[in-house]
Amino acid sequence: MAVRITTTATSFFTVTAPSSSPFPSKPLPLLTSFPSHPHSSYSSPATKTTSLSALSSPSSQMSDDGGRRKFMDFPFAAGPIRDAMVDLVSTVENRLASHLLPPALPPDVQYCRNDPGTAHASLHIRSGYNSSPVDFILGSWLHCKLPTGNGSLNITSLSAYLNTSTDAPNLLIELIQSSPDSLIFILDLPPRKDPVFHPDYLQEFYEETKLDTQRQVLEKLPEVRPYFSSSLYLRSILSPTAIIVRIDGGGRPGRVEEIVKECVHPVAKEVVGIWLEKCAMEKRGLGEEELACLKKRDGLIKSKTIEIDLGSNFPRLFGPEVSERLLGAVRMYYNV
Repeated sequence: MAVRITTTATSFFTVTAPSSSPFPSKPLPLLTSFPSHPHSSYSSPATKTTSLSALSSPSSQMSDDGGRRKFMDFPFAAGPIRDAMVDLVSTVENRLASHLLPPALPPDVQYCRNDPGTAHASLHIRSGYNSSPVDFILGSWLHCKLPTGNGSLNITSLSAYLNTSTDAPNLLIELIQSSPDSLIFILDLPPRKDPVFHPDYLQEFYEETKLDTQRQVLEKLPEVRPYFSSSLYLRSILSPTAIIVRIDGGGRPGRVEEIVKECVHPVAKEVVGIWLEKCAMEKRGLGEEELACLKKRDGLIKSKTIEIDLGSNFPRLFGPEVSERLLGAVRMYYNV
């Protein structure tokens, strides 16, 4: 059975499977790249916790801290991938510590699994304070047994979203692995303005920061090839410096993990540093027309994600009860 993965900045993947298979046959959103929610929906960490906790089932036994530990364990990821994600998440959280509220998701949204134990997911969200340009950061991992019964699909992700006090790019990191010998790596600062209409935006965030040199570092490796997604939507919303590559180990045991440790991790760390320095820390004055366009663009991406993916695919993996719990929490961040 062929497995075809199609990724986007909103973290979709497609697995081609028979219609009788419980595994998704449509693009499935990973629990990572959810667009922003309005900060006006809460006034304090306690308010946010209360509203989200109402979605949690009484049977939940995992503490909030325990849920975060489960997320940061990345239990199904290969060692170098786990090390990279722990470092990247910690770097972002530590640098943005004064901007972020504590985690407020209920425990049974932080981590869930289906009854057969073939699908597991963990979700970690921290909102920004009202005074911060950070809307929220969102990390996740997803583990699914492949419908063939051989192997599994593991996805680890980190995204960060800024609010409308700035039009600076967001952050997206995603590693997708369906075999020990192959990995898809996505790294980008997705633009929030059209570079065609705003060449100064292209110059400020993509040319002057020399982001394209990071892509070139990876593409010099013989095991790395560009990955061309079948999703035209993906191609339309990522930046011209986006890294979307497939890493093939060529049958050499441990080679993919070696590349992650020696090349992927340093490249991602460099891009995260650029995003933190150039994008995440400052508000940018926007005119009325600019603000309206920004809100419309962010809203369209948000609506597209909900419309195409979330409602139809969560039930395929986790069943109606768990999927409704996840969707209820996520909708609060989508504001839909």
